[in-house]
Amino acid sequence: MNKLIESRDAFTRQHPERRVSVNGREWGAIRLGTAGPKLVLLPGTIGRAEIFWQQIEALHGRAQILALSYPASGGLEDWAADIAALMAEENMQGAAVLGSSMGGYLAQYLAATEPELFGGLIAANTLASVKGVSQAMPYALDLEATPIADLRQGFTGGLAQWATPHPNAALGALLIGEVESRIPTGELVARLKLLKYAPELPAPALPQSQTFIIDAGDEHLITAEMRAQLREALPAKAFPFATGTHFPYVTRPAEYTAILEQVLGL
Repeated sequence: MNKLIESRDAFTRQHPERRVSVNGREWGAIRLGTAGPKLVLLPGTIGRAEIFWQQIEALHGRAQILALSYPASGGLEDWAADIAALMAEENMQGAAVLGSSMGGYLAQYLAATEPELFGGLIAANTLASVKGVSQAMPYALDLEATPIADLRQGFTGGLAQWATPHPNAALGALLIGEVESRIPTGELVARLKLLKYAPELPAPALPQSQTFIIDAGDEHLITAEMRAQLREALPAKAFPFATGTHFPYVTRPAEYTAILEQVLGL
């Protein structure tokens, strides 16, 4: 049995996503906590709100948490406006926002354009620029015309390298499940479109004391050059993992939670 999937599934049974309509788009939300510091969690291309289940469980009761799953339409500016509206509706103004991978690009955009909404930014395993993204696979494909099976295969084929007996086999199986069945077609295509057509980021607006970077030395998607570019573009306190892959919130949950506790002052 896959203990990661079992743990994630137990969490989702206890804390299912609530579907929320914002500006004509349907988001998924997990909202927990009524007291303590506030934290908004934005997943990457592969993952729903509950992908952060280990951090949510560890912080539940000590923090107010809003974890989101993305809609099936809209671009960067649309999603930023929706998140701002959701934060107002859920009384999450002043939250630290953590975005991982694609969600990290979105989080940077939010913190740069709506700095008054946020008490902190955590840019995790992410990029500072979308230059060249539209020429890279799978973004270079016609995302409207390419069969969804081919788009999904682009992810699952890469994750297959983590098959048993690889040490990340459990993580690979969890992520393949996300791609194959847990992220609907429209939502997956919208996530790919977001980075393919996103504008470059505005200048950072939050002070360095409220800005943080998480990355991993064995990262297989965000290259060392891209990590260096992020640190140059975003003055911040960095929390580097020597190992952790692109998903240290899953592979190194206790250490990841400890970072969040430090950022939130817990």
